[in-house]
Amino acid sequence: PDTLFGATFFVVAADAPLAAELVTDEQRGAFEDYLRVVQRSTEIERLTEGRDKTGVFLGVHAVNPVTGQPIPVYAADYVLADYGTGAIMAVPGQDQRDYDFAVQFDLPIVRTVQPSEGFDGEAYTGEGPAINSSNDEISLDGLAVGEAKRRTISWLEDEGTGRGTVNFRLRDWLVSRQRFWGAPIPIVHCPSCGEVPVPVDQLPVVLPDLKGTDLSPKGVSPLAAAEDWVNVDCPTCGGKALRDSDTMDTFVDSSWYYLRYPTPNDETQPFDVEAVRRWGPVDQYVGGVEHAILHCLYARFVTKALHDMGYLDFIEPFSALMNQGEVRNEGKGMSKSLGNGVDLGEQIATYGVDAVRLTLVFAGPPEDDIDWADLSPGGSLRFLQRAWRLSGDVASDPRTDPAGGDEALRKVTHRVVQDATQLLDDFRFNVVVARVMELVNATRKAIDSGPGAADPAVREAVEAVAVILSLVAPYTAEEMWERLGHQPSVAKAGWPVVDDALLVQDSVTCVVQVQGKLRARLEVSPDVATDELEQLARADAAVVRAIGEATITNVIVRPPKLVNFVTS
Repeated sequence: PDTLFGATFFVVAADAPLAAELVTDEQRGAFEDYLRVVQRSTEIERLTEGRDKTGVFLGVHAVNPVTGQPIPVYAADYVLADYGTGAIMAVPGQDQRDYDFAVQFDLPIVRTVQPSEGFDGEAYTGEGPAINSSNDEISLDGLAVGEAKRRTISWLEDEGTGRGTVNFRLRDWLVSRQRFWGAPIPIVHCPSCGEVPVPVDQLPVVLPDLKGTDLSPKGVSPLAAAEDWVNVDCPTCGGKALRDSDTMDTFVDSSWYYLRYPTPNDETQPFDVEAVRRWGPVDQYVGGVEHAILHCLYARFVTKALHDMGYLDFIEPFSALMNQGEVRNEGKGMSKSLGNGVDLGEQIATYGVDAVRLTLVFAGPPEDDIDWADLSPGGSLRFLQRAWRLSGDVASDPRTDPAGGDEALRKVTHRVVQDATQLLDDFRFNVVVARVMELVNATRKAIDSGPGAADPAVREAVEAVAVILSLVAPYTAEEMWERLGHQPSVAKAGWPVVDDALLVQDSVTCVVQVQGKLRARLEVSPDVATDELEQLARADAAVVRAIGEATITNVIVRPPKLVNFVTS
């Protein structure tokens, strides 16, 4: 409304009922000829920028409420009947489409917003102070857009000639497609009865077998070629009728598939309402970010509609969403056109599928992009070989109680299992692998220079490695599980149970730095006080030597893990 002073003509969508109501008898012939032209155009064609503007004068005038001047009313194709009211006030000084139309039909152009300095274009669509916008009762000149809108609406409401409303651009979802693949639309078109739904006992309507049929575009939907399928009897009157030959957008199908999961074998209904209420909504959705404006959007439409119809007791289909990143190559997305795809078959033949999979998982958080050019499965293969060798070194019986085993190794094992359990819930799979690597190293140390391979804690540790690794390296884990004397598959094994008593730390390692450089490590209580930790660090012989004659200017203490002395 802030540009109302610049409205010099009025445009109605040519195919809107209002246009047919307004046109005068003198202009009706020209209008109907023009309407036939418009009806042959697609919406995309009508909205294409830069195309020549067309229209026809309807023979009537409207009155601009702020100037009091009569303005001509036109029917045109660049206004759509199903958007807003199907009619607009045309302000050529501030809208390029209106500007083009005004030039085409030699209509006045009044600029109502001061263009930015240096602007030499046609219609100015940016913001700026109002100009040429006043009458005897109201002046908008100099006002910013927001205030000009509020002032105009208030004045129009006081005058009784207008009111403020919100206009939404969201329109109906066009679901029909002129393709063979897709769900057939269950409607029969009868010359006598009109559009008739296919009876429930004839659902679902399935696609015909058109193997060998030419499905290239011929101006009609491909299904129209299946005459035996298209020609049917009307379910209402029994007369000759035609099936709808369009198919539904495939997003219609993918918008509710998850509702079938609780009862996938039910052939009597699309989904079981009670089962879905028990199991729904989906706990976790994993998909690329492009789904946010496609599949996820449509799934929300359908879910909300089914909720409003009483079929669902939830209004959001997915409780949580995680968007995985992309595997790129040399900084670019892989594509046939770029020729930068990676032959994983060759990589798998060289390193094995477990090593390739582990490389991808360990490369970074799943939501981040990774670059295959920076990765090599060789390191992953060497780690898996170390883990596999552990299973051959274990010398204790599978039935041995680990409770009597080495306590230090058992603490590492149970901390890793505890951390891995939480990290998996948080989708931090790369950190899970890192923690398993720590356990493999600790177990190798226990075998080679600790209690030895016969210690029950070693078996417990290696079994935990096999179970956790089975999530990302299942072939290696299966081999380990069998070597450990277990049957059946590791996939049938229970998740390791954490003993909370083994999570209690008797001591932790504190790093002591001087000027940011590591000088000592101290074993201290997890509950050590700040002052006590600083004194222990000051007393360490290596720290004393590192400080020497320098003056300590600051001490950073982060108990129980860090002390850093800043000197000058």
